[in-house]
Amino acid sequence: MVTTTAGKTARSAEPALIRRRLLDARMMTAVTAYVFAIYSYIQPSGYSSIYKTTAERLAFANSFGNSKGLRLLYGLPYDVATVPGYAAWRVGGVLAIGAAIYGLLVGVRLTRGEEDSGRLELVLAAPVGRASVGVATLAALGTGAVVLWVAELAGLAAGGVSVGGAAYLALATATVVPVCAAVGALAGQLAPSRGLALQLGGGTVAVLFLLRALADTVGGLGWLRWLTPLGWAELLRPFAGAQPAVLLVPIAATALLLALAGRIAAGRDIGAGLLRERDRSEPRLRLLGSPFGLALRNQRGALIAWTGTLAAFSYLLGTISKSVSPADVTKSVQREIAKLGTGSITTPTGYLSFLFSLLGVFVCVFVCTQIGAARQEEASQRLETVLAAPAGRRRWLAGRIALALLAAGALALACGVPAWAGARTGGVHLGLGRSLEAGANMLPITALFLGIAALAYAAAPRWSGPISYGVLALSYLWELVGALTGAPRWLLDVTPFAHIGLVPNEPFRVIAALIMVAIAVVAGAVALELFRRRDLVGE
Repeated sequence: MVTTTAGKTARSAEPALIRRRLLDARMMTAVTAYVFAIYSYIQPSGYSSIYKTTAERLAFANSFGNSKGLRLLYGLPYDVATVPGYAAWRVGGVLAIGAAIYGLLVGVRLTRGEEDSGRLELVLAAPVGRASVGVATLAALGTGAVVLWVAELAGLAAGGVSVGGAAYLALATATVVPVCAAVGALAGQLAPSRGLALQLGGGTVAVLFLLRALADTVGGLGWLRWLTPLGWAELLRPFAGAQPAVLLVPIAATALLLALAGRIAAGRDIGAGLLRERDRSEPRLRLLGSPFGLALRNQRGALIAWTGTLAAFSYLLGTISKSVSPADVTKSVQREIAKLGTGSITTPTGYLSFLFSLLGVFVCVFVCTQIGAARQEEASQRLETVLAAPAGRRRWLAGRIALALLAAGALALACGVPAWAGARTGGVHLGLGRSLEAGANMLPITALFLGIAALAYAAAPRWSGPISYGVLALSYLWELVGALTGAPRWLLDVTPFAHIGLVPNEPFRVIAALIMVAIAVVAGAVALELFRRRDLVGE
């Protein structure tokens, strides 16, 4: 009777657990869905408005359909001479990567993140078993995947793609979410902390992207698509002879990964992981003499992972930049291509300029994650212990900001040198100085968004993540939307991305860079003062 009553209690608690999981991921899901919807609308609508005739579309397909540089970024094009085919290539390729990142982040947050915050232990103290928690987590992950599917479907349909085809393309993208969420859930069982779980999962997703990139750019390696969910999304072939039977692969992979994660979870203690915890190792006091050193010690794994990933990505893109050629592309077509959010990519240096502008967005994301790590330290109440020592609030936050800036500089260097080496390996004559200048070109806008993120954290800590990532997403997408909608120049200039020169193809814009840095300094100073005055805020 007791067992039956407990079982009924657990089942009755599942709806509340599901609601809690949905609320935990709501802002991340909302921001990602917005990006999916806008991007899905921009690409097909822009393509159809710019290339109105079959001849123009064929010229575009012949010029860029075989470019290894674009294949690495967007995947294998099947029929880019049509609006649906272009959407499947440009939208499907980019949003599949976004779906992988979203799935990983949500998977780790709803598993290891719940343990690190202590909430899971409280839930399991009630008559609620791990099975009920698992059901709630699966329901939240499934709901997030459906929301992204709806957002992409709506954007594609609004952009002129048929509803049936748009639904299948959005489904192909959405299949990446549960697989990578399962990767995140498994990483959460292996790692003893959320940070390490994100590093393990992020490294796995980077390998999955590399497998897809090699399959699309290296002859004879097409079979690698069967080893990655990004490749499975391509193999579903939206608008190019659909193969729905491939859906069985991500379903099976997700089920296998989740079953393995569940088995590990059932056999370990809460808060532990299969990997050895640092607290159980011999004590090491290095880097513990200051808040900056502590932050560096806590974030060094993430810094190494980001640096290695961006360096490898930059080198790989540099080696294939030679494949981009302006042959048979008229000046008018080049101008129209730039309106699609691609920039001047009809030359090797133009392609590298686009590469650096894209990497700059990732560096901006990185500094936002550093402020997010500071917020997590406060939310977990570890910051109270740090501030109990002779370390002031301003000094602590200034140390976190300084670490983010120095790390951004290291990332810029890690992009500039490998890209130069890859370009020289591929036969492109690019000077090391210009490549380093292109890397440094990322830093002013990175400092700007770091200042915005720090200000949001100091003023509204619980909303700092949505604010910083939301402003970044809105700014970047407006550059694409505004150009396609024919917005007036003054309105296009609202986004800071409109004021960045595409180095090395264009000169460095000194005045714009100084203005961004000045705004960042002011925002940082205000953030330090606001943080000094406010109370610490937990979860």
